[in-house]
Amino acid sequence: MKKLLIAIGILSMSFLNAQDLTDAVRYSQQEILGTARYRSMSGAFGALGGDLSALQINPAGSAVFLNSFGSVTLSTSRINNEGLYNTGFANSFTNRSSRNLNFGQLGAVFIYNNRDIESSGINKLSFGIAYDQTTDNANKIFLAGRSSNSIDNFFLNEAQGLPFGLISRTSSESVNDLYSFLGSEEGSQAQQAFLGYEAFIIEPTDNENLNNTNYISNIAPGVYDHEYTYESTGINGKLTVNMGAQIDEIFYIGANLNSHFVNYDKVTEFFEGNNNQGSNLNEVLFTNRLSTVGGGFSAQVGGIAKVSKMVRAGVSYESPTWYYIKEETSQRLETFSDSDGRSLVDPNIINVFPEYRLRTPSKATGSIAFLFEKQGLISIDYSYKDYTATKLSSDEGVDFSILNADIDNNLQGASMIRIGTEWRNGNWSFRGGYSYEESPYKNTLILGDKKGYSFGAGYNFGKYRFDVAYNNTSQKRTEQFFSNSGFTNSVLIDNDTQSLTFTLGLNF
Repeated sequence: MKKLLIAIGILSMSFLNAQDLTDAVRYSQQEILGTARYRSMSGAFGALGGDLSALQINPAGSAVFLNSFGSVTLSTSRINNEGLYNTGFANSFTNRSSRNLNFGQLGAVFIYNNRDIESSGINKLSFGIAYDQTTDNANKIFLAGRSSNSIDNFFLNEAQGLPFGLISRTSSESVNDLYSFLGSEEGSQAQQAFLGYEAFIIEPTDNENLNNTNYISNIAPGVYDHEYTYESTGINGKLTVNMGAQIDEIFYIGANLNSHFVNYDKVTEFFEGNNNQGSNLNEVLFTNRLSTVGGGFSAQVGGIAKVSKMVRAGVSYESPTWYYIKEETSQRLETFSDSDGRSLVDPNIINVFPEYRLRTPSKATGSIAFLFEKQGLISIDYSYKDYTATKLSSDEGVDFSILNADIDNNLQGASMIRIGTEWRNGNWSFRGGYSYEESPYKNTLILGDKKGYSFGAGYNFGKYRFDVAYNNTSQKRTEQFFSNSGFTNSVLIDNDTQSLTFTLGLNF
C-alpha cells in the first residue's frame, strides 16, 4: 500500500534528474561585473589595482590605492536572444529581449600609511570590504516552430519499464498523494510518468495488468506546432573581506576571504498543438518551476610588482568555491482533446531536493600592465580554469558519480584573455577593453566561446569621481527543452547582452 505524504515531497532517489552539466557550469562561471571603470576596461586589472572591483581578480590591488576610497554602482542591461529551431521543416526564428536594473557593487578600502617603515619595510596597509554581483541570472527566451517530434517521447521514455500499478491511483488516493509519494520513494522519473498517464498523454498497453511495463502514446504521429517560453531571475554575488600591504614601495600583496550566495529561479512553459488524424490529444501545456538558493566560501591571494617605471606584473590564485545548494521544483501539466475537453494535472506539490555540495574549479591569473607616466596605460590579463575539477557531492547519501563522470567527459580547461586601456586628458579618463573566454565544454555547440568589448569614460572632481561604461557580450548556446530525456528537441540561441554601468566614487 502506498504511503500518503504531506504537500511537500522530499525527493531522495533519482536525484540526478534534477541536475545536469548546465547547473554545474552555471555556478562555476563569473561575468565581468563591478564598477564602471573596471567594466569599461573589460576587467583587465590584475596588475593594476586601485579599483574596488579589481579585488575580484587580484586582492593585492587594494594596497595600490593612495588614500581611502569608497564606491557604489548601478547597472542596467538589455538581453537579446535570437533562437533558431531547426527540425527539418522551415527554420523557425524568434527574438526575445528584456531589460533589468541591478545594484552591482558597493564597497570601501581603508589605507593606513606606516610612518615607521625602517624596521618592517611595510609602506602601508589596506583593509577593504566589498559586495560585487558576479552573475545576472535574468533572461528570457521565446520560441515558436514546427517539428515531427512530439513531447510524448518525454513521458514515454520516463514511463517505460515502470509497473503500471506504481503510477496509477487507487480509489483512495488523490493526485497530490501519489505525486508526493512517488517523489519521496521513487524519484523524478516516476513523477513524470505519472503526470503523463494522469493527463492522458500515455496509456499502458494492458490497463488490466498492474505489472504492465510497456506504454503507448495517445498523440498520433504527424506534425506538431511548438512554443517554448523560458524566464529566469535572480543574481549571484559575493561579499569580500580584504587585506593588503605595500612593501618597499615595489611589491603589493593581498588576500581575500569571500562569502558567496546563489539565487536562481526559472520558469519554463512548453506548448504543443496538433491536428493529426487519429490523435486522441490535440494540445499539451507543460509548466516547470525551479528555485535554487545556496551559499559558499572561497579565498584568494595575489601579488603585484613594479618591474620597472613602465611595467607592472601581477599574479593571483582563487581557490575553488565550496557551495551548499538547495533546490525546489514544482510542475503542472494540462492537455486538451477535441473530443473529451480539457484535463488539468496540478499536484500543488513542492519537491524539496536534498542539499548538495558543489565544488567549482580554482582559477589562476597572470597579468602585465604598461604605464605611460600619467598619460595612459595598457593592461593584459590571462586566466585559466579547469572545469573538469568541478565536483558534486552530498551528505544525504545521494550518488553523483554519473554526473561527475559526465563532467570529466564533457568539460575541459578554459582560458580567458582580457585587454584594457585607459588614457587621461585633464580630469577626464577614456577607456576601452576586449575579452575572450573559451567554452568550458568540449562540444562548443552546447555553449560557445564568449566574446565582449567595452568602452567608457570618467571625470575626476577631486573628492568625487563619476564613471560610466558600456559593455557588449555575445555567446551562442544550445537550449534543450528537457535535458537527458527522450524528447531531444532543442533550439540554438544567439545571445547578445548590452549593459550600461554608472559608478560614483568618493575619496576620504
